[in-house]
Amino acid sequence: MIDVLLVAVGALATALIGVVVIGALLPTAHTVTRSASVAQPPDVVWKTIRDVDGYPSWRPGVRSVKRLADERWQEYDGRQLITFEVAEAHPPTLLVTRIVDDNLPFGGTWTYAVTPGPDGGSTVTVTEDGEVYNPVFRFVSRFVLGHATTVDRYLKALAGRAA
Repeated sequence: MIDVLLVAVGALATALIGVVVIGALLPTAHTVTRSASVAQPPDVVWKTIRDVDGYPSWRPGVRSVKRLADERWQEYDGRQLITFEVAEAHPPTLLVTRIVDDNLPFGGTWTYAVTPGPDGGSTVTVTEDGEVYNPVFRFVSRFVLGHATTVDRYLKALAGRAA
């Protein structure tokens, strides 16, 4: 019985060490780009993207938003607050937002490009230039969750909102 317990503890410790080592070897920075067709024209899509106060009504995972300033806000996902700000805006075609919290295990920017699409709709392209600082979280982000998960979920919700 003790032998089985020792083997189990040893296997768990080895797996944890492996996660830390692999995570430490992964690059801190990553880039993910995804696009989606949205049924609304660029000006309507732009208004939806810029209406941060309305995010909880359509963005999965955003429970509440607190406006801090005209171009700065916090999103609460049920576990943590994340502070964002607009880094660049060229209505209705380009928006760059960035995470401005220093105490998170991740950070980076999202660049939203909105272009006219077929049938009067739009094509929205989101590029995440992210950084994951903690090696364990970097491993999980890369191999368990996937770097593109949040961008894909966002684009799906945006397309559903604008349908």
